[in-house]
Amino acid sequence: MKVGLYSISCSGTWFNDRPALTVEEFIDTAKKYGFDGIEIDLKRPHGSPLDLTPRRIKEIRDYAEKNGLEMAGMSANNNFASPVPEHIENELLMVKEQIRITKELGASVLRLFVAWRGITFVNGIATYETTAKHTTYYGSLDYEIRQRATKAFKEAAKWAEDAGVVLALQNHHPIIQTYHDMLDFIKWVDSPNFKACFDVPCLGWTAGMQDDAYVAQAVRDVGDLQMLSHANAEFVENADGSVSMVSFDRNIQPVLTNYPVFIKTLKEIGYKGYINYEFCHMPFREGKVLGYNDYIDNQIRLAQIYFRDLVNNA
Repeated sequence: MKVGLYSISCSGTWFNDRPALTVEEFIDTAKKYGFDGIEIDLKRPHGSPLDLTPRRIKEIRDYAEKNGLEMAGMSANNNFASPVPEHIENELLMVKEQIRITKELGASVLRLFVAWRGITFVNGIATYETTAKHTTYYGSLDYEIRQRATKAFKEAAKWAEDAGVVLALQNHHPIIQTYHDMLDFIKWVDSPNFKACFDVPCLGWTAGMQDDAYVAQAVRDVGDLQMLSHANAEFVENADGSVSMVSFDRNIQPVLTNYPVFIKTLKEIGYKGYINYEFCHMPFREGKVLGYNDYIDNQIRLAQIYFRDLVNNA
């Protein structure tokens, strides 16, 4: 198993004390801290099809290769929940372009959502709170949304098959409530190019959802459908140099993510892909919103140490 870095951590989404890192600066960061590969978010500022000309794609691919980093995957931020045809067509067009970009950048996996709500910015820092209060479903019933998304996934899976890319559905809310929902979509789409991006934090931060037996069973149930995984966490460095995970918000995350059992079980089932670290929330500590230079950069460093140790010793 390999440890990667996801570019959302460096995109200026969760900090405003400095500009977003360029893709090259992001790659430099991944190399500096010892990651094996990178995952690029295929939206601005890093990987939007609006900006990635053939020349720019070659520059990024060559720079990653020069620095010895694999393309560990790419990420879309799609939403197939709307009943408005134009919305679905726009989303499909973006995913079709992202499949092309994934192939041209040299990656083999593109992560998808069912119904990503998106983010808004307040004082230059992203928040989930505004979009969480609204939906783009316009009164659609749950079964309608699931059918609509499945139809879109089937279309996208055909493009992925033609490109030699695998689409990996993340078990991320909304619509997906449990990992079984993710597995249902994969069964309904029924394509060798439509598999799973199973992330253990998305099980939920409750004692039951992070229970050793539940996590291990979930990993086994997903099995060889697992193509990619992400890790979102915060850490502290101990006096002896070891790294421990801590809750980033006791109200949101009262129970820590069970990465030890997750990674141990992934190794047991023979998973050899990536677990990619993402700092993907507001860094709010001691009543202050921290930044990249004074917090997130060091969290990226600590994440590599923490997950490398789990992978090596699980």
